[in-house]
Amino acid sequence: MRDLHRLPKRLSHASHGERLTDTPARPHWQGHRDRLRGKLVQRGAEALDDYELLETLLFAFIPRRDVKPVAKALLSRFGSLSGVFAADAKQLTKVDGVGTTVAAYIKATREIGARTGREEIAGRPIISSWTALLAYVRGQLQHETREQFRVLFLDRKNQLIADELMGQGTVDHAPVYPREIARRALEVSASALILVHNHPSGDPTPSRADIDITREIIDALAPFEIRVHDHLIAAKHGVTSFKTEGLI
Repeated sequence: MRDLHRLPKRLSHASHGERLTDTPARPHWQGHRDRLRGKLVQRGAEALDDYELLETLLFAFIPRRDVKPVAKALLSRFGSLSGVFAADAKQLTKVDGVGTTVAAYIKATREIGARTGREEIAGRPIISSWTALLAYVRGQLQHETREQFRVLFLDRKNQLIADELMGQGTVDHAPVYPREIARRALEVSASALILVHNHPSGDPTPSRADIDITREIIDALAPFEIRVHDHLIAAKHGVTSFKTEGLI
């Protein structure tokens, strides 16, 4: 019979301080993700720094690596959280760790925010929702890298009919055609408009050209009794209202 006493005994614990485990240690980033999610749930999104908010978005699409360096690289390249969401997909994919899937998700998230902002000003007189309007305009335009000219078409109750891009150009100019704006206003049966454009330079001060084109648009709409309530210029350093400045 085989001598059972000579069989090696199974180790039940580690000798000389050595620790044995049946499962590998969790990656450090996994614990970080759990803590960050807990912070978000318990304290709310406002308790998170900008890079932490970006991290929570990246978790789903970068599942097996530390995404903190990616989030910080995005903020470093584009300057701010809103700058990240304003960047186009090709620019986003130039950041290490950001592929087309992540870029598409960031752009989709930005569009969700834009549509949510549009809902905030829809269905009620836009003039009485001025704070929501300014927030919407800033969110849409202040971090765009090219100049855009948009028109908010309003009905007789000053409720939003449509927000449409009417011109897009370079860093300091967007072509605008007053007759085209008048034609579109008639097509959607607008009774009034709010003109909106951005200054990628960061300075919302109206230029002479801004003042002149505003007057041309007002003149083009006058025969149809369509009013221009205001012209807003959005930039990194704020929003300027032509009406507040006495330019309309």
